[in-house]
Amino acid sequence: MTDIRVIIPAFNEEDSIAKVIKDIPDIVSEIIVVSNNSTDKTIENARKTGATVLSEDRMGYGYACLKGMDYVAKQSKTPDIIVFIDGDYSDYPEELSKLVAPILNDNIDFVIGARVKRLREEGSMTPQQVFGNWLATFLMKFLFRATYTDLGPFRAIKYDKLLLLAMEDKTYGWTVEMQLKALKKKLTYTEVPVRYKKRIGISKVSGTVKGSIFAGVKILGWIFKYSLR
Repeated sequence: MTDIRVIIPAFNEEDSIAKVIKDIPDIVSEIIVVSNNSTDKTIENARKTGATVLSEDRMGYGYACLKGMDYVAKQSKTPDIIVFIDGDYSDYPEELSKLVAPILNDNIDFVIGARVKRLREEGSMTPQQVFGNWLATFLMKFLFRATYTDLGPFRAIKYDKLLLLAMEDKTYGWTVEMQLKALKKKLTYTEVPVRYKKRIGISKVSGTVKGSIFAGVKILGWIFKYSLR
């Protein structure tokens, strides 16, 4: 049986984290929640639903993802596939089966859940998110001939390919770093259209002007960094 583990970075997601965990299909062998310095009941609520819970005090989406990866690497048995999903319940966790299908059926290395407009709840993505996604994917298409349409955080990747990428971004650039390195390492990839709804709570990135600016700078920085290599 294919070993699939899920990593969920979470910062103050006490109202949503249990919903995310409960909706993940039972084809998953372990759900790993990484509390990113949460000050609410995120840890308590995640544990109640049976997830493995880790703590990462250094603030940053990438820090949380790397913490989860470090935990997985130290286990006696490593997985076949890692799935990343946010803890805010904006994605539909039950679509995980659809997300991993290209890996299981077609031997694809990397799959992104693309938040296509026709499947997005109105208002679920801010104007700056929509524009940022368009700009980043346009630049990757122009500079690297990529076919990405989204930087969606709901994604699945073969574990050995994930290690090959040597991920390093600690904050907002995690998703675009993965996509750029997948191109550079010539991984096979595809996108699967997924539904997307308004998150529970306020976004720590797109919900603030500061967060949006920092995320934009980080994403563009990664793209131009790779264009010069």
